[in-house]
Amino acid sequence: MIIESSAPTRVDLEGGTIDIWPLYLFHPGAITVNFALSLLASVRIETRDDARIILESRDRNVGFETTVDRINELAQDERLEMVSKMVHFFRPSQGFHLIANSDAPAGAGISGSSALAIALIGALNHLAGHRYEERKFITIAANIETTVIRVPAGFQDYHAAFYGSINCINFRADGMEREQLRVDPEEIERRFVICYTGEPRNSGINNWDIFKRHIDGDRELFQIFERIREVAMRMRTALLANDWNEVRTIMRDAYPNRKRLAPGMITPHMDVLVEKALANGAEAAKVCGAGGGGCIAFLCSPERKPELESALAAEPGAEVLRWKVAREGLKVRQID
Repeated sequence: MIIESSAPTRVDLEGGTIDIWPLYLFHPGAITVNFALSLLASVRIETRDDARIILESRDRNVGFETTVDRINELAQDERLEMVSKMVHFFRPSQGFHLIANSDAPAGAGISGSSALAIALIGALNHLAGHRYEERKFITIAANIETTVIRVPAGFQDYHAAFYGSINCINFRADGMEREQLRVDPEEIERRFVICYTGEPRNSGINNWDIFKRHIDGDRELFQIFERIREVAMRMRTALLANDWNEVRTIMRDAYPNRKRLAPGMITPHMDVLVEKALANGAEAAKVCGAGGGGCIAFLCSPERKPELESALAAEPGAEVLRWKVAREGLKVRQID
């Protein structure tokens, strides 16, 4: 039996970082707005007739073997930590060969690890006989990824990976609710350029510092989060109204506020890319994820998109990503 699964990555337009539990509880009305990308995390599982377990990451070029009776050891294995912890959690009773792959560059800030978590859960849960209902997938993904990155995980990434499309995630005391925003995906594709800076980042570092400061009662940080909530709410309204002038204004207003969140969020190389982009057709910039490297999403008019892409591609280390809005989220299929 062969099981294949895939889940999309995402760009967080507004409301990032406020999606970390329990920070959103201190900011009533907190939301995050994002859209899913066709850059996928994928998993392929082929069952075996023996007890061997082969775990492999194609994009990282790492692989190793174990056996069913040694699954307990995977809980502490760090070679492919996300994969190992997921296999340990589901504890399959038969041998198999698992191949994981990601279309996203390493450390791109577009939630490649979270997309992989959802894809792994989809495939391994199928292998385990549908042990868990799909409504539990996001909670399982967040809990297990937290043990991998060793800091609290934000929840927006898993919603984009699970559902795809264009999302508003509402955070409330009684839980989270995902709203699919009725926005033309082709309009987003015409107006955004996503550039990988060439600098991988570690989101856990920035987010942990921010998390601690917030819990410790940093008043300045609290006000930054209030602003994050407000601009996310404005972004939802602007997208639903197809008001791209307002989207541009929101992104411009939000950029300096996010720079205040943590030192190193914007690296010197990222500053150079933003300056170059703004001089060649970009109207606004949004650092993806926690910053400190990774990707930057640039808003532009459709007419100037080719000019902007050419300017960014000419910068050393930069890579203009090719993508579409992922209309669907997690996909799982069995090949007999």
